[in-house]
Amino acid sequence: MGDFTNFGGTDEENAEIKRLNADVEADPDNFENWEKLIRACEGLEGGLNRNSSPQALATLRDSYDRFLLKFPLLFGYWKKYADLEFNISGPESAEMVYERGCASITNSVDLWTEYCSFKMETTHTPHLVRELFERAASHIGLDFLSHPFWDKYLEYETRQEAQDRIFAILNRVIHIPMHQYARYFERFRQLAHTRPLEELGPADMVARYRAEVEAEATQFGVQKPELEIERDIRAKIDASFYLIFQRTQEETSKRWTYEAEIKRPYFHVTELDHSQLVNWRKYLDFEEAEGNYQRIVCLYERCLVTCALYDEFWLRYARWMSAQDNKEEEVRNIYLRAVTLFVPISRPGVRLQFAYFEEMCGRIDVARDTHAAILMKLPDCVEAIVSWANLQRRQSGLDAAIEVYKAQIDSPVVDIFTKAALVTEWAFLLWKVKGSVDEARTVFAKNVEWYADSRHFWQKWLEFELEQPTNAELETQHAERVKNVFAEMKSRSRLSPGIKQELGQVYLNYLQQRGGKQAMKEFLLIDRELFGPQSVSPITKAKQSKETAGLPGLDEATRTRAERRFYNYYQLHMDPDPNAQGPASFE
Repeated sequence: MGDFTNFGGTDEENAEIKRLNADVEADPDNFENWEKLIRACEGLEGGLNRNSSPQALATLRDSYDRFLLKFPLLFGYWKKYADLEFNISGPESAEMVYERGCASITNSVDLWTEYCSFKMETTHTPHLVRELFERAASHIGLDFLSHPFWDKYLEYETRQEAQDRIFAILNRVIHIPMHQYARYFERFRQLAHTRPLEELGPADMVARYRAEVEAEATQFGVQKPELEIERDIRAKIDASFYLIFQRTQEETSKRWTYEAEIKRPYFHVTELDHSQLVNWRKYLDFEEAEGNYQRIVCLYERCLVTCALYDEFWLRYARWMSAQDNKEEEVRNIYLRAVTLFVPISRPGVRLQFAYFEEMCGRIDVARDTHAAILMKLPDCVEAIVSWANLQRRQSGLDAAIEVYKAQIDSPVVDIFTKAALVTEWAFLLWKVKGSVDEARTVFAKNVEWYADSRHFWQKWLEFELEQPTNAELETQHAERVKNVFAEMKSRSRLSPGIKQELGQVYLNYLQQRGGKQAMKEFLLIDRELFGPQSVSPITKAKQSKETAGLPGLDEATRTRAERRFYNYYQLHMDPDPNAQGPASFE
């Protein structure tokens, strides 16, 4: 907020503004706090007007600017802000707010219509008003619910008594599938009877119909007067208009099913019902199948007002746009809007996808900076660290990737479970990319004392040893190494009994499937230790004693959100859920 010591109101009002501003800064995602701040600012000095103090006006503008930077899709607040500026400073200031608002939410039928209405009332230069209407039409003209805008445009030309322009507008509108298509066609058809013949269509079409009428007359040996020829031409043109109406009616009917299911066409911070998300997916599928580029873009832009907080629709839009020819800048703009305005950084997937896009375009520094920006806010984000290391590996080699892991492991702001995950990634890099099994094994062995309480560390170490190739000569050595990992886990870790049982089951499966003649002796001994009754199993006894005491296992109590996020990352990338419903929370 601006550096104001006095907000322009009474001491009581100033104290309230300071309190509300502190609430906003403490929790900027809380929409209700913002609303309270805006209302309080509007009420300063008994209600702001052009005679209010500069401090109060500055406070109001600062609050609105910050609020609309945070929530730029709230068209109603742009309208309120513009009205306030009009009352305080006049039409020029209001127009600046409208321009900012329409740039922030380019496909808002309501906001563009309000802006055009404002322009009609405050500007007496027709070409400037028409220029604005045409700008608006390029953004919202194809919207299924754009009839308020087209009504306003027709109202303006009616005021100007420009019948030729009214007819031209209607001639555009009758081709657009929209909610109230039929009434526009009726008005167009009635007006067509009063317009000159040359206005009804292209000159070549009128000439073709004239030739057809004259040819028909000649066939019957009749010489028709000009008035009758014109009547017959108009009849043919009217029939062609009716074909247009039928096509528009058919296209409208196709979309009606999807439009009827849209219950919230505007932006809000609350979550959407699953059925709403499904409907948007199906609607986009339909429009993409129809293949009209402009209509597809229009629908995506509408969707991304309602679904602005859902990663999947930003990613879908970017992927679709990237499949079109020569649309690199359009794709970049989609990603930039997503990552700078709408998708919370707590869900880094879109930002990482943006980094991959920039890497593909040769902008490696931008890709690196994107990863760094994520880690500034989410230092424990394993997904971003792994992605950054792989970016370095691709662009600068294996050693550069390892340096990323080392730097993050040494960082004091990265928690221990995240570091455990990074150690395993480092080891797997040495194994899978460099092909050095010994170096990878050394990384595990040297770090066990630091990360013995991480389930992921032991799970990946077991996986590493189990996947090493063997033959008859090496099988004994291989078995010893697997056994050693299990024994180390059992003795050195403080994992919960339940997790020890899960990891132990992996070793039991190994003994059963690949063990030698004496394997069942060890199998049954471990099975008894892991799953036997309390009297013979220390693990079962420990597990039941924790349950009886109502206490979680140490592993459950101490595992951080970073480790859970890492498991979620692996689930997402190794076994993606095609039925994902979007974010579980917007916090």
